[in-house]
Order: sequence, then structure tokens, then C-alpha cells
Amino acid sequence: MLGQASNWALFPAMKKITRKNLYPAAGQTGTDDLFAPEVPDEDEPADTPAPTGRIGTDESGKGDYFGPLVVAAVWANQTIENKLTGWGVRDSKKLTDKRAIDLAAQIMVEIPHAVVVIGPEKYNQLYTKIRNLNRLLAWAHARAIENLLEDVSCGTVIADKFGDEKYIKDALLQKGREVTLIQRVRAESDVVVAAASIVARANFLERLAVLSKSAGVKLRKGAGDVVDQAGLQLLRTGGEDKLRGVAKWHFKNTQKILRLNKP
Repeated sequence: MLGQASNWALFPAMKKITRKNLYPAAGQTGTDDLFAPEVPDEDEPADTPAPTGRIGTDESGKGDYFGPLVVAAVWANQTIENKLTGWGVRDSKKLTDKRAIDLAAQIMVEIPHAVVVIGPEKYNQLYTKIRNLNRLLAWAHARAIENLLEDVSCGTVIADKFGDEKYIKDALLQKGREVTLIQRVRAESDVVVAAASIVARANFLERLAVLSKSAGVKLRKGAGDVVDQAGLQLLRTGGEDKLRGVAKWHFKNTQKILRLNKP
């Protein structure tokens, strides 16, 4: 993993969650169909269409002790970008949970996207093998990009910059290496990346709620004192296995919770 393409084989084939080609609405006809190929003249060969639109990617759960790591990719052309702006799409960190969930529902119904979710148990297995969060995160970004490229034509991908820029590039497969990859700090200022951040956050919140119900304890976001208290409750009622099943074990919270549990 470790800088060689073959090392990415240690990652499992994650099940993708994708929504495609629901814009425009079913039954609608005319020139507004973004995905309908042009019909060439009978006497002229069909030209290969130039890539259109852009893909933005972002993640959620990276700094949260409880819950999965989620990466989302969203595709948009200029028409869809205008729609996103009109909906009020912006960096999900500037939105309430409810607003992010509502916007994500709109995006996932109408706009091509892909989501990669790494649950806590698989996350802990992978982190134990590679010992590098940025490499794990890069793999998830690359997989989301590749999954979405199965459904859309795209020339450019924009991702938030983290760690070494080569991490995502090394993790991309054939389709992903054919696009221009741009990584920059605070990429969420771009409306397409902001849309991806909203989809990722909504999926993280949904899965955190499911884990909370399963654990019988309200699992908090972040990595603060209230998180430690919830972790301590889980440890005392179900032991380390129960805690490990909902938490990112390498976080410093784990050692703090274990210390708090000592008599």
C-alpha cells in the first residue's frame, strides 16, 4: 500500500451505492436530456463525444470516533451546478444535520453520484494492515471516482487535499487515470465538492444512527468528552468487542476510555 499499485489489492471490493441518470425526470423528452447520445447523420460516422462535467469528492467520519468512514463523489455539468447553487448547496460543515440530510436527499434523487462506506469493523481491519489513515482515505476517494466514472463522462475530478497528492493518484485504476485530478485545500468552496460533502455527511449520519440503535447507546459525533462517556458505557456493558464494533480503534479516545474504566 504502500506506494505500489499491487498493494491496493489488500482492500476489499466495497459495495457501491450509486444513483444515475435520473435527470431529467422519467418520461421527459427533448433536448434537455443530459445523457441522451446524439444521433449521427446516416452518412457521417459518429464522433466520440468530449468528456463533459466535473466530479467532486469529499468524505465524512474521518474525525469521528464512532461510525463509518464515508466518501462520496458527485458529477455535475454547468446546468446541474446552477441547480446545486440554487438549492443552497455549500460546504456541509456550514449546514445543520437536518439541512444536510434534506439536501442530500435531493442530490441523490436527481444527480449522478457514488458513495463508498467503510464500516467500523472493516475500517479497523484495514487500518491495522496499513497504519496510515490518508492512504485508506485515498483508496476510498479513488473507488468512489471509479464507480461514478462507470456511469458518466468526465474530464476533471476535484478533491480536497489531504496528505501526499500521489495517494489518490496511485489508488486510481484505468478510468480514473484518464481524467485530470485536482487536489486543493478547502475544495468544499467548489459547489460540486460541496455537494459531495453533503452526500457523504448524510450517509455518515444515517449509519451512525443505525449503529446507535444496534448498540443501545447514543453514539455522538466527533471525538470529545461526550464521546468518551458513551464509549465507557459501551465498554462496561459489552466489553471491548462491542466498543470495537462501532469505533475507530486507533483514535486516542480508545486509550482514554480504557483508562476511565480502571477501578
